[in-house]
Amino acid sequence: MKHDIPRDSLRPNFWKRPLASMTPREWEALCDGCGKCCLNKLEDADTGEVFFTRISCRLLDDQTCRCGQYENRKRFVPECVVLTPKTLSKVAYWMPSTCAYRLLHEGKDLPDWHPLISGDPDSVHAAEQSIRGWTLPEFEVPEEDWEDHIIEDL
Repeated sequence: MKHDIPRDSLRPNFWKRPLASMTPREWEALCDGCGKCCLNKLEDADTGEVFFTRISCRLLDDQTCRCGQYENRKRFVPECVVLTPKTLSKVAYWMPSTCAYRLLHEGKDLPDWHPLISGDPDSVHAAEQSIRGWTLPEFEVPEEDWEDHIIEDL
């Protein structure tokens, strides 16, 4: 399982450039490794409001906060979103409020704890911004009970 997000040899402050101008490595390096996007969400059909649950995707390792099958995730979880500059505008509304992709899409700055700012890949965990150690795997909770596991916006 790949746990690290390569952040070496990238253009300085590349995250201040337009998202569409980033290289694939720069795009991937935007991920802070929090794992929040891998939490299952419920969307109110009437209002469109999105609710996060503590129920994680079956592929998420809740200690590393990384996907156990990142390169092949669509094969195992067909509904998994492959985030790109082109798809971001359609899905940003359900991304966590702390997500670098969402923040930059909304014209906001990265937080101080983001590994690109701090220089430390574990800063996301030290700042308690990751899901490390507090999720429930989706195969352990029946879908009809997911509402019992709604959490505050992250």
